[in-house]
Amino acid sequence: MKLHDLVKSYNWLSVELTLLRLYPDQEKMLDEYRNVFEKLKITEPAEYDELEIILTEYDSDPNFETDQETYVDVSGQKKIPDPNAITNGYAIEFLEWDKWLGMDLATETTKNFSDLEIIAHCLYEMTFIDYDEEAIQEQFKSLNDRVEEYKQLTDEEREQKTISLDELKRRLDEKKGSS
Repeated sequence: MKLHDLVKSYNWLSVELTLLRLYPDQEKMLDEYRNVFEKLKITEPAEYDELEIILTEYDSDPNFETDQETYVDVSGQKKIPDPNAITNGYAIEFLEWDKWLGMDLATETTKNFSDLEIIAHCLYEMTFIDYDEEAIQEQFKSLNDRVEEYKQLTDEEREQKTISLDELKRRLDEKKGSS
């Protein structure tokens, strides 16, 4: 089953109620989600067999401030796992929406989540960057441009323009302490 099949099978009101139950903090953005959902209903799905959509529920990190005991990760996974890959999960929030619609749903996803939960979680992930697909693609291009710029730097320039993760943490802690 593909995400497109689910989206075509349900109306906005059903999705809205599920979205609010799963993400109550998103109530102010319901019009944005409705617009995206309605756009998805009329979008032709692309043939996209590289990945399938998988939803996985995890325990929330106790160090992260949240009222929720668990959270759901939405990602893509290769249908045939690569034994040499570090991970089988891939971030898909920058993927074009027609590709999302053309992706199969992992078997464990359809077993562990209702259709409406799958739609709601996917909508949330698809719009994590923005509610406008063009804006998402512009941000993706901007990220790729920065990566290319970084690759062009000399070792000396890289050292001048970057900091270590430890240094970033130290600066953030310092900033947090002063506010």
